Amino acid sequence: MKKSRYTDSQILNILKQAENGVPVVELCREHGMSNASFYKWRAKYGGMAAAAILRL
Repeated sequence: MKKSRYTDSQILNILKQAENGVPVVELCREHGMSNASFYKWRAKYGGMAAAAILRL
């Protein structure tokens, strides 16, 4: 399986920025990722705390 360019902590920070009101399009442009990646991460990691992600 291909390794992700982003660490779990980076993904968590990006999702938190989106929750705080930063537009998704701007986040994707800033971090060099696609909208599909963002929504896939949100579906997988949305609402999790950092400790829960570490257990995965």
